[in-house]
Amino acid sequence: MTVFSYGFRTFFLAAGGFAALAILLWLPVFLGHVSLPLAMAARDWHAHEMIFGYAAAAIAGFLLTAIPNWTGRKPVAGRPLMLLAAAWFAGRVGMAISELIGLYAAMALDLLFLPMVALVAGREIVASGNRRNFKLLVILGVLIAANIQFHVEVLREGVADVGLRLGLAVVIALIVLIGGRIVPNFTRNALMREAPGRLPQPFNRFDIACIAVSVAALACWVAEPDWRVTAGLAIAAGLVQLVRLARWAGDRTRGDWLVLVLHLAYAFVPTGFLLAGASALAAAPITGAAAHAWGVGGIGLMTLAVMTRATLGHTGRALAASHGTVLVYVLVLVAALARIAASFPSSLVVELLQLAGIAWSVAFAGFAGIYGPMMVGKIPRVSSPRC
Repeated sequence: MTVFSYGFRTFFLAAGGFAALAILLWLPVFLGHVSLPLAMAARDWHAHEMIFGYAAAAIAGFLLTAIPNWTGRKPVAGRPLMLLAAAWFAGRVGMAISELIGLYAAMALDLLFLPMVALVAGREIVASGNRRNFKLLVILGVLIAANIQFHVEVLREGVADVGLRLGLAVVIALIVLIGGRIVPNFTRNALMREAPGRLPQPFNRFDIACIAVSVAALACWVAEPDWRVTAGLAIAAGLVQLVRLARWAGDRTRGDWLVLVLHLAYAFVPTGFLLAGASALAAAPITGAAAHAWGVGGIGLMTLAVMTRATLGHTGRALAASHGTVLVYVLVLVAALARIAASFPSSLVVELLQLAGIAWSVAFAGFAGIYGPMMVGKIPRVSSPRC
């Protein structure tokens, strides 16, 4: 089957469909109209599935597509890819019916997927001798630890806390590391082709310092989100990330949505840091503002940007955003802004939450509708894999 011929086909399609369905289901659950057979708090299920369900699938699709380019080895395909997809799907079902099968069974099903991805990715990286990418295995290991922490907290205390923050922080750290490479690189390539002039600054010591401050801020946020030290580090990380983003010449990409959206998505990284810092300093914490800036804006828009671009490139299509693709980007941007706004006291909180949920679900349903046929269609005779 074509859909199991490459990692992006399997997991980008799964991620897009699940993102639309999960939030479409979450809205009536949150509003109290329906209930799910959950053995955990509905809020914990929602947050877990966005991080370890949606984001994990998007990460898997990215890694299984990028690793062949990095290592020169053939892509993982066929039965191994089917097994990975089955493990991911089993985890989603298990978590959704945890009350029926029990927490331990749900945990066992959910914990299958990420270790399998790490084993497959590790095998490919080790076999190629490409030591530069070993750090990705370390990051995957921390994401696995975060998922384990989530389940331990639910089993022991009935609610999750540190595990969810750690999982979110790991994915944001991945965006800081990998996004910090691909955003300026794709921008440079686009500007050199079409618009000579100011180009993104090359990776240098400033970027290293920026990453270090950001990782320190994320670590403090995971441990003590309301700590004054966390506030200082988060604000510092937000400011240096804003400078980093400004160095990438994003203002010159207005005519190319496939590039511009990368800058818009990355802008939610410093936004999240600044909101985390403000929340720690506020008399009353701004509950959920930073997490949703990172989750809906940073992760949602960045993964969508990468998935659309990679799908076009790896199916031999021109790297150009259609009107439908632009609409999908705008809808996720609306969802992110509405969800952040809903974190602040207002008489419109419910309306903002509904707007955010509907915009998100329509966006990812649109992504699946536009890009799904590309992912399940026949492989072109002449394909130019580009991300």
